[in-house]
Amino acid sequence: MRIGLIAPAWLPIPAPAYGGTETVVNTLARGLHAAGHDVLLVCHPDSTCPVPRASVVPAKDATRMGRASIELEHAIGAYDLVRDCDVVHDNTLAGPVYAARFPDLPAVATNHMPFTRTMTAIFGAATPHVGLIAISHSHAASTNLPIAGVVHHGIDLAEFPVGAGDGGYAAVLSRMTPEKGVHRAIAIARTAGVQLRIAAKMREPHEIEYFDEFVRPHLGDDVVYLGELGAHDKRDLLGGAVALLNPIGWREPFGMAMVEALACGTPVVGCPQGAAPEIVVDGVTGFLSDDDDELVTALQRVGLIDRAACRQRVADCFSAESMVAGHLRVYEQQRNGGHPEGGRRSV
Repeated sequence: MRIGLIAPAWLPIPAPAYGGTETVVNTLARGLHAAGHDVLLVCHPDSTCPVPRASVVPAKDATRMGRASIELEHAIGAYDLVRDCDVVHDNTLAGPVYAARFPDLPAVATNHMPFTRTMTAIFGAATPHVGLIAISHSHAASTNLPIAGVVHHGIDLAEFPVGAGDGGYAAVLSRMTPEKGVHRAIAIARTAGVQLRIAAKMREPHEIEYFDEFVRPHLGDDVVYLGELGAHDKRDLLGGAVALLNPIGWREPFGMAMVEALACGTPVVGCPQGAAPEIVVDGVTGFLSDDDDELVTALQRVGLIDRAACRQRVADCFSAESMVAGHLRVYEQQRNGGHPEGGRRSV
C-alpha cells in the first residue's frame, strides 16, 4: 500500500526532546515501512526518520509554532505530494479540512488533542470524507463526531530497556502545566517521604509562570527539576524510578509517558482521568485514585507491583506492531468507503 503520512510542520520527526505527536508519527512511519508498505512522510526538513521523506516549509519558517499561514502552506503542499497515494494519514489541523478538495483520495486523520470546541469544529468540517481516528476509548467517548477507529499509541519496546527501579525516587515526565499536576506530585511525594525528580517541557510563557509560582518554591534536595530531557536521559530516568507519579487533573486523551514508564518496568501512580484506566491496570501495573491521601499510600506501596507485569502490559496492548495493525485496519476501511458501526469503531 502507498501511504502518505503527513506530520505537523513544527518539529522534526522524531523530535529532539519533548514531542508526543512526533514520537508517535516516527514509530508509525517506521512500523509501516517495516511491514512492507511504501511510506512517504511529509514533515519538518530536519527530520531523520528512516523512511522516504519530503518537506514543504523551510525549517526557519517553522520555529514559531502554530502560525495559521504556515499550517495552511504545509497542508496544501503536503496534499500535492501525497495525492497519488492509496491512502493518506493526516496528523495536522488544517490538512483534514483541505482534504475535502480530493474526494477520490481516501484519507484518515488523527486528533491528538482533546475534543474541545475548536477541535470539534475543525474535525467536524473534515468528516465524513476524512475518517477520524481517536487515540483512546475515553477520547472517542468525549465527542459526538463519527469515529472511524480507536487506535492506541504504541512504542518500540526495543528502545525502552527494563530498569531496576533502584534509584530511590519517583519520576514526573510531563509538561509544566496545572492540569498535569506537577504541584500535586510534589506534595504527594514529599508526604510519602519519596524523592521526586521532575522532567518537564517548559517553553511557553504560561508554563514558565506556573513553574515560578507553584513549583520553583518547593524545589530542594528531595524535589529536583531536571529540565526537558532527550530520549536517552528520559529512559534512564524512568528505568531508575520506583514509580511514575502522574496525578493529572484533566481528561487526557492518551498519556504516552505512562506507556513509556510501564515499558521500562516502572509502575504508574496517578489519577483515573481520561485514558489512564485503559493504560494502567489498577493494582497490577500501578495504582489509580483521585484522592491524594490514597496516592501517598500507593506510592509507599509501589514496591508490591511486579515490574515484569508492567512491561508485559505494553507488549500485549501498546506495542508498535499493535499500533501499526490498528491503523492498517482503519486505512483499509477508509479505502473501502468507511463504515463505522454506530458512529464508532474500536480497533
